[in-house]
Amino acid sequence: QVRVQESGGGSVQAGGSLRLSCVASAYGSSISCMAWFRQAPGKLREIVASRGADGTVTYADSTRGRFTVSETPARNTLHLQMDLLTPEDSEMYYCAADSLELSTNCLSGAPDYWGKGTLVTVSP
Repeated sequence: QVRVQESGGGSVQAGGSLRLSCVASAYGSSISCMAWFRQAPGKLREIVASRGADGTVTYADSTRGRFTVSETPARNTLHLQMDLLTPEDSEMYYCAADSLELSTNCLSGAPDYWGKGTLVTVSP
């Protein structure tokens, strides 16, 4: 059983920064990969960044260079530092995790465990 919880959303003006954090609590299992996704009303969910089971971090084209992932492995914590935010970044941000060994599910968009999301609002 894995529980995923996000924190750190809020409102900021364009050009500003926010830092999101995600904690994956595993009971009787271990975390292999973690990722951040986002979704706006009426739009498809898209990946923001993924930390694979081998530690490799992959960013979406829309966030590369502006967003940075860091982690505290021992605590299964994944942070998302978001800089140079624009109104187009205003979405619900979700953290997700998978416990399958060597899982690629996070990068493919199909991890097993999801948080409830945290809202990011960027004003012009």
